[in-house]
Amino acid sequence: MTIHTLTQRAITTCGGVATEVRNLIADRLGVAADRVSDEAHFADDLGADWLDRLELMIAIEDQFTGVEIADDVADQMLAVGDLIRFVESADHGRPHARAAR
Repeated sequence: MTIHTLTQRAITTCGGVATEVRNLIADRLGVAADRVSDEAHFADDLGADWLDRLELMIAIEDQFTGVEIADDVADQMLAVGDLIRFVESADHGRPHARAAR
């Protein structure tokens, strides 16, 4: 078991979906995790352009079972909290088995 695997399990177990989504956003956008608040806007606060947002949505779909984000829905998600609420309300909102290994 690698350190990355242990970290992923700790995030999933201790922090839940919201923490995992925030950490994924910070990692993908190359920003400090403390900047990724529910109120943080992807473009204005985190500097994400359309391609960054597209790649982020794909990463979210890859990470969480049952999460599929349509383009029109993704366009409406302007802040981190919007994305977290969407993932939490999706079918399972749990990481794929391969992410937790």
